[in-house]
Amino acid sequence: MKKGQDTRGYERYLALDIHREYILVGGWNEKKEWILTPRRVSIEKFPEWAKKNIREGDIVVLETTTNVWVVYDMVVPLASRVLVANAAEVWELAGARVKTDKEDIKRLLKLLVGGIVPEVWVPPMDVRELRAFSSYRNRLVTTSTMIRNRLQSLLHKHNLLLSEAELLDQTWWDAQKNISTLEKMQIRQELVLLQEVEKLKDEGYDIRTVQELLGHKDVKTTMIYTHVLQRGVVAVKSPLDG
Repeated sequence: MKKGQDTRGYERYLALDIHREYILVGGWNEKKEWILTPRRVSIEKFPEWAKKNIREGDIVVLETTTNVWVVYDMVVPLASRVLVANAAEVWELAGARVKTDKEDIKRLLKLLVGGIVPEVWVPPMDVRELRAFSSYRNRLVTTSTMIRNRLQSLLHKHNLLLSEAELLDQTWWDAQKNISTLEKMQIRQELVLLQEVEKLKDEGYDIRTVQELLGHKDVKTTMIYTHVLQRGVVAVKSPLDG
């Protein structure tokens, strides 16, 4: 985590606090006077707002959230500099107790003007794409596990034994007389969904396929990237930090 930046000499200091449905924006000049009072901009209107209101000479700080990189990519071409802050450490450094729109923006601006933003490394686009791909696959794995657990619960309910390998045997399930018609309908749907999820889960996820998709010459590079993305955006530091 990088701390201690030279943030002097910018015309405006802007903070963006990203929420699910809106982005809270606000700004100071170097004397900590409000030049943009805190306001909410809807996610849908933010791209247009950013083009009209963010310009060269601005330094901008954002907090890490699940969609921080979408906003980051919008802002980078417009501002002179953009920092991404570790949200958890922002709260610790600011010692915030009261949570209001104005206070949320003020704590970010204080850190920005003071040059003490707990900055996170901004991963390159291929790392971000790989991380999104891994997150998607993890959701597939979770869905697969939930379906298997529901099928196992039906086995326990009816005191039936079935190996993991036989779990997808539709014929076996249909032959069980003590399972109701509605339960069998549910099982058929679960099996169809499970087969599709398993197919998607395994598609293109071997390390060599990922290496080819990312265009890496050395598979070791891909292995480093897949290891990095497992740690998540907040935990990752730049390889240059040592």
